[in-house]
Amino acid sequence: MAAALALPSARAVADDTGRLTTHVLDTANGKPAGGMTIDFYAKEGDGYRLVATTKTNPDGRTDKPLLVGDAVKVGQYQIVFHVAEYYARIGTKLSDPPFLDTVPVQFSIFDAKAHYHVPLLTTPWSYSTYRGS
Repeated sequence: MAAALALPSARAVADDTGRLTTHVLDTANGKPAGGMTIDFYAKEGDGYRLVATTKTNPDGRTDKPLLVGDAVKVGQYQIVFHVAEYYARIGTKLSDPPFLDTVPVQFSIFDAKAHYHVPLLTTPWSYSTYRGS
């Protein structure tokens, strides 16, 4: 596996500056999913290139946006949430193999100046996502 690049540095974000953020809610336990591994990819040709790997903080969010400012480009992206790893770490009994291992969410950015927020609500048995704010 190729080494992941660092996420963009934190900075003040104006309303007209594009950015991509995410967070994860553990709806099985009614709390943010802190410590979940997230892989972020950009589509290139027929595949996806790993841009960054990060973990959620105790609030279930990444400390920095996945993309911000000039790094936000119109295109296709994928966030892979490591759900089974998270639930195993917090002591949840999982099936073998786990029903949900990783959850890939593929989406498009069509306005590089907009804020895209891609949250995941998850349990060991289900998930949902949407374009948040």
